[in-house]
Amino acid sequence: MPATRTRQQNVTAAQWAANGGLGAIDLNDNIEYYGENVFSINVQRQYLSEEAFARLTRAVACGEGLDVDLANEVATAMKEWALSKGATHYTHWFQPLTGRTAEKHDSFFDPQGDGTALTEFKGKELIQGEPDASSVPTGGIRATFEARGYTAWDPTSPAFILENPNGALLCIPTAFVSWTGEALDQKIPLLRSMDALSRSAVKACAALGVEADRVFSTVGPEQEYFLVDEQYFFERPDLVNTGRTLFGAKPPKGHELDDHYFGSIPERILAYMMASERELQRLAIPIKTRHNEVAPNQYELAPLFESSNVACDHQQLTMQILQNKAREYGLVCLLHEKPFSGVNGSGKHNNWSIATDLGVNLLDPGDTPQENLTFLFFCAAVIQAVNRHQALLRATVANAGQDHRLGANEAPPAIISIFLGTELTNAFESLVDGSDGATPKETLQLGTPLLPVLPKAGGDRNRTSPFAFTGNKFEFRALGSSMSLSLPNTVLNTIVAEAVDELAEQLSALVRDGATVEDAVLQVVRRSYAANKRICFDGDGYSEEWHAEAERRGLLNLRTTPDALPWLTHEQTVHAFESYNVLSRR
Repeated sequence: MPATRTRQQNVTAAQWAANGGLGAIDLNDNIEYYGENVFSINVQRQYLSEEAFARLTRAVACGEGLDVDLANEVATAMKEWALSKGATHYTHWFQPLTGRTAEKHDSFFDPQGDGTALTEFKGKELIQGEPDASSVPTGGIRATFEARGYTAWDPTSPAFILENPNGALLCIPTAFVSWTGEALDQKIPLLRSMDALSRSAVKACAALGVEADRVFSTVGPEQEYFLVDEQYFFERPDLVNTGRTLFGAKPPKGHELDDHYFGSIPERILAYMMASERELQRLAIPIKTRHNEVAPNQYELAPLFESSNVACDHQQLTMQILQNKAREYGLVCLLHEKPFSGVNGSGKHNNWSIATDLGVNLLDPGDTPQENLTFLFFCAAVIQAVNRHQALLRATVANAGQDHRLGANEAPPAIISIFLGTELTNAFESLVDGSDGATPKETLQLGTPLLPVLPKAGGDRNRTSPFAFTGNKFEFRALGSSMSLSLPNTVLNTIVAEAVDELAEQLSALVRDGATVEDAVLQVVRRSYAANKRICFDGDGYSEEWHAEAERRGLLNLRTTPDALPWLTHEQTVHAFESYNVLSRR
């Protein structure tokens, strides 16, 4: 990821989350087109009355409902803005269980009896749509004869415009439910998991003396992809039909010389990247980094952090735009996890953290992590959650492409483990053995006064770790390139909420028995880490020795998708999701 801190921290997390990461953050100081196709807070301020704007902002920030009058005014404002952008239709844009997005377009134009037409868009059309709920995957919940479903406006993710050579489309992010009220999409469980994490973390913060009314999970995903010339793509029926080559010779030059990684970007590719980034930035997707990846014709882009919900929406748009824009340059963008044998596959690194509404990152260790009680508490909760639900996390990243990718060439193995690094390992181990957990701060001397002295991080980076701590966040590196972020982050939020509640309950019991908060936190963290440290491993995840060691530790090695998927309905999973009202057993 580009930066461990973003400009989001210049405003409160409440402002940031209330506006979907938009408007309150002035990222477009010198970029006139940044966010121009988004119904952002700045646009809302222009098109809404002062009273309606204040009520909408408050409703989004506090999770309040919208009454009919406010919904009508917002719908009118949204329509007028969309028409000014050339939009003729609107859609409730949602994310069914396909892992892709879905949309049904409706016109703004309402024909009149005199041969003219009026433009109409009312609050009820903004708030609720009615797509077919039987012809998309339902997990067996709905049969073909049970077709009615509803989409519900998600005001925390801003509406946006998608342009076409013949017009434009207003896209309204929505949730998708059945007529019986059951979630049929990726968004509803994610939003529920974010609420669950917030409730648990706020209670824990109160016990720790940290001020917080809400807590947000944040995500910054890195996206890897391949580009191939259209001509070569269409000469390969296997590539066209499956997304990967199924037969043929390995490439004469793979990445044996490591000469592609961070190499100079070819002019045609750079032109494509810049065009894609411009479209993404017009949608206020905060793309920060681009570079050549390790394999030939493999590349990566990375955004800044956003709230989990908005980040997941933006990631779906990113994949769509990368693929669409490639065709304009005579290219095809491949998101398959392993399109070519003999070279790297493509992943999506899910950088995940949690922050309060006052902008405090709860996973920031500071300069002295061994003394940072809040960090130790929440980090211990993450370790406990990952250890208990290791198999579930593996199941969230399971698909056929991953079966070809996981386990080599910088893709982590199927064994889930946590990399903490030297500094954090010392801090936690010192709690167990009673030693001094401080790690001396070091610098790198580069041998010439012409070059600066560099501060040295508290630990190395481990490319073979599926779940690595990287400064003030955890990087879940096992996601596949084509995957939606929603399920892995839904699971992360839910299992961490469960662990936070368990540790907070232990903390409260110790305080009731007379322990100080500091002593109680240290006791709770010590016990939790000692019980769950088997999941922590800083070595080579590819080595045969680690596979044998992981088996001795009792860690699971779910090598294939059929091995992993049953854990999605394991009793432990069902209990966690039901307890936090994220999903029902059914």
